[in-house]
Parts: sequence; structure tokens; C-alpha cells
Amino acid sequence: MGDMSQIVQLLFSGLTIGSIYALIAIGFVIIYNITGVLNFAQGEFAMFGALICISLVGTGMPYLLAILLSIVAVVMIAAMFERVAIYPARHSSVPTLIIITIGVSIALRGIALFIWGTDPYHLIPLTAGDAFNLGGAIIQPQSLWAIGISVISLVCMYIFFEKTFIGKVVIACVVNRFAARLMGIRPEKMSLISVSVSGGLGALAGIIIAPISGATYNMGLMLGIKAFIAAVIGGLSNAPAAILGAMIIGLLEAFTEGLWTTGFKDAVSFGILLLVLFLLPNGILAKSSGKRV
Repeated sequence: MGDMSQIVQLLFSGLTIGSIYALIAIGFVIIYNITGVLNFAQGEFAMFGALICISLVGTGMPYLLAILLSIVAVVMIAAMFERVAIYPARHSSVPTLIIITIGVSIALRGIALFIWGTDPYHLIPLTAGDAFNLGGAIIQPQSLWAIGISVISLVCMYIFFEKTFIGKVVIACVVNRFAARLMGIRPEKMSLISVSVSGGLGALAGIIIAPISGATYNMGLMLGIKAFIAAVIGGLSNAPAAILGAMIIGLLEAFTEGLWTTGFKDAVSFGILLLVLFLLPNGILAKSSGKRV
């Protein structure tokens, strides 16, 4: 019974962190499919979302309003990043654009360090209440919030891309940028939308994880790397597969940390990445041709 309770505990832990990775990984997939760029500043969107929300809640602002304003603020930061850094260099080579995103990532961490310093911050849980017992495992309410909000967000993303006009326009740019331009669609405008949406998803991920593991100026670095690994494992052209990749990484980390040792959880993630790149370079579920968000 003890072994079963431990498995349930690790399962919930893995699904919780996997949900966080999934939100950030979706941002990678959206931006990559629209612009062809791997945005390594994606993790910093999560960091800013968490720290801005913590600061707003600290002023006595209502929790929900603080969350909404934090997401809006990060969406604006992401839009500014796209207009100032990505758009002017849109005709540059892909390696140049990737280097630009790495530079922006470093700059954003520097700004956060200047504003918030090196001290860790903690966000109060979304709901007060004690942990409860499930199958012998102790489950924190915040874990359920993390999983639930992530699922709702991903469903909203599906509705956005499949049921709305703007979503269809974005998909048109993904499938064939040249044909979309002939139909009067401006891929440059879609680039702004995609980066802004990715910024909002990243901010939401940071807000969700802040009550669980806290927030620091450099938290976005590892979150971004793990989400990137998840996106590559699933396939950078396939959002549902990227979500699956995020869950795989989350569960692997949880079970490695719980059954083995904390020191090897990062090594396992990178090992899985290398294995997938060697055996399935397009991702575990990505199609060999065509793109799809």
C-alpha cells in the first residue's frame, strides 16, 4: 500500500510540473510554426508573469485582478519583444534570430534581477485549504489548480485555432506562408499575435508554479529549457504532441526524483532529448511533412 501511495504521489507531481511545461511548450510550438524561430526567451515570460503577480498581490490587489493584469503585462512585453527584436530582423537567417532571442532572454533576466533582486518570492495558493489524502498520497490543492488551469488553457487554444477566424488565419500561415500572403494575409501580423499569445501562456505557467516552487529572477531559464525539450520530443510542428512530450518529461522527472535521486532528473530529461533526436528527429508524433498547430 505504501508503494501505491508513493506512485500516486509521484504521478500527481509529474502531471503538475508537466502541465507547466506544456503551457510553455505550446508557446515554443506556436512561435516556431509562424516565424520559424525557436524563442529561447519563452521561459522569461513565465518568470515575469510570476514575479509581477507576486508584486501586485503584495500591494493588496485582489488575486484574480492581479493574475489578469500580470498576464496582460507579459503579453505587452512579448509584443514589444516581437516588434523590437524579431520583426526588424525577420529577413535574417534562422541562427541569427535564435541568437537574438537568447540575447533578449539574458536581458530580461538582467531586468528582473535589477527589479526584484536575487531573493526567492512565494505566491499564496489560489485557494486556502489543507492538503487531502488520495489513495494514501498527500495532494496539495494547488496541484489540482495547476492541472485544471492547464487543461482549460489548452482547450481554449484548441477552440481558438479550430473555431475562430484569427486562428484559421494563423494556421494558414503555418501551412503555407506564400499562399497565405497571396490571399491577403500578412504573416508579419500573425507573428505579433503568435508571440503575444505565447507570452500570455508563459505568464500563466509562471503564476501557476509560483505557489508550488516559488519564483526567482532566473527561474525562466530551466523552465524554458525543459519546455523546449518537451516541444522537441513531441515535435515542434505538432502542439498536441508537444503537450504529450511535456507530460512525459514531468512524469520522468517526478519518478526519477522520487525513486532514484534529485541529481539525475535533469540528466534523464536531456538523455531522452538526445535519444529522440537520434531515433525520431521529427518528434515522437510529428508528421514527416506538413505543419500543424
